[in-house]
Amino acid sequence: MNVDKAKKRIAKQVKKGFHGYPLISLEYFGKTPDTATEVVISFISEENAEPEKQTFASDRDAREDETIQSTLVKIIERADAKTVAEIEGVSRLG
Repeated sequence: MNVDKAKKRIAKQVKKGFHGYPLISLEYFGKTPDTATEVVISFISEENAEPEKQTFASDRDAREDETIQSTLVKIIERADAKTVAEIEGVSRLG
């Protein structure tokens, strides 16, 4: 899947807002606000459940990495997520 198509599919899910669980959350991390070298995807199956997290890293911007974006779409689809949330911007790597 091309990167623009994957990003649009994710954005469409995010725009829907909260529709219950399971919930998937995406957060991008980087050393600077301009480049996200990591993305953490969190899966929460039900309210008050501990999130399951998976991290993907890239040597370039993860938001423009076709493999990572396509993988995120597949995870969202396979989890049958009712809600997809995305933290705005790029969080600073600790």
